[in-house]
Amino acid sequence: MRIRAVRLDELTLLQDIERAAGQWFRDVGMPEIAEDEPLPVGELARYHRSGLAWVVADDADAPVAYLIADRVDGNLHVEQVSVHPDSARRGIGRLLLDHLAAHARLEGAPALTLTTFTQVPWNAPYYARCGFRPMDDDRLTPGLRTIREREAAHGLDRWPRICMRRALSG
Repeated sequence: MRIRAVRLDELTLLQDIERAAGQWFRDVGMPEIAEDEPLPVGELARYHRSGLAWVVADDADAPVAYLIADRVDGNLHVEQVSVHPDSARRGIGRLLLDHLAAHARLEGAPALTLTTFTQVPWNAPYYARCGFRPMDDDRLTPGLRTIREREAAHGLDRWPRICMRRALSG
């Protein structure tokens, strides 16, 4: 398996990966999240154009996971990371996060940020194991506040959520 930039002809595959990965939310009583549609192809294409969209490809060069990110207040912000359930629990998500961290260092960004559910095992607890730390709400940057407001408007605050930050060095 290798990490590479996503190709435009793979954007619908990213949606399929997210739909498949989202089904796990049914098991933790969050069927609304499982049923939530992935980002539209046009929005995914924006991440491709910005150079902030990567996949992990299998031996046949087919995507099995992806990560998209935004530049938010000088940091790189993980917008979405999804691993197809058939490829889960193999360290693929961590590989993508580490790839983003290396990219962020090259850009001179001091940190990675993300927002996530606090009580979902493969969300906040997982990201903590990957080096992310919770951020107090009073320490959120303007861009992170805007993201949280957008998430609340989408109904995601029905479940406890948090912003997390992974400081980068060297």
